[in-house]
Amino acid sequence: MTLTGKRGLKFYIDIYGKILVQDFKSKMSYRADFIISNIGMIISNLVGFVTFYILFSNFPSINGWTMYEMLFMYGFSLIALTPLQCFFDNNWNLRYAVKTGDFIKYCFRPINIFFYYISEDFDVKGLGQLAFGVGTLVYAWRHLAIPVTFVTVGQTVLFLIAASLFMIAIMNFAAATCFWIQNSGYIMVIMFRFKDYAKYPATIFNKLFKLIFTFVIPIAFIAYYPSLVVLRPDSIPLLSWLSPLIGLAFFCLSYKFWVLGARKYDGTGS
Repeated sequence: MTLTGKRGLKFYIDIYGKILVQDFKSKMSYRADFIISNIGMIISNLVGFVTFYILFSNFPSINGWTMYEMLFMYGFSLIALTPLQCFFDNNWNLRYAVKTGDFIKYCFRPINIFFYYISEDFDVKGLGQLAFGVGTLVYAWRHLAIPVTFVTVGQTVLFLIAASLFMIAIMNFAAATCFWIQNSGYIMVIMFRFKDYAKYPATIFNKLFKLIFTFVIPIAFIAYYPSLVVLRPDSIPLLSWLSPLIGLAFFCLSYKFWVLGARKYDGTGS
């Protein structure tokens, strides 16, 4: 089995572009499903938006955090989760491919097996999430009067990318457990549910959960730590500045773990 083909970055960009076009053509042949799925995604995220309004109609702040700061993190988290939703959704099907033996078809092509498997599906529902996340972030940004400069916009983009890497890595780890554990779907579900806590600042949790959400299941890096660089520039913790490097390292480890599982699959014929 070829786990890594000796191909350049341009090759993978070109081939992914072709795969994406064909996938869009397939999905757009069912336009009603495209529209309904995106509307459903927007409505589900709107519920979270309304929840903040209801919450802050009774409390002016929560542990020192205002409504617009919380909305900023909420929008930030939605944008950060979009790459996972759009590009890595096929991880949810990995356990079925391994269990049925269909995964073997990915093992004999001269391209990177992780790329080959992940690129097979693009979830259009993520586009609705992206639109709502951008709208929420801009809305909160304006009310917080954050300056719109090259530096603030550049920092936001950089730390959004860093934040995305953390959740992608978490789900890569969770998905790859199927190479060792039968019926590992519950691991995927549990890890995915943790994203619901990413929209809250880590300081509202007690010390134990803050420790867990920072160093064990690092969902605090999906919005809290990276967003502080723009949201509260006068008191940025070291972990915020380090989040791009930590996120990249965490993603690389998850990739290695995923590939290790694929090697096991080839070795056992499971």
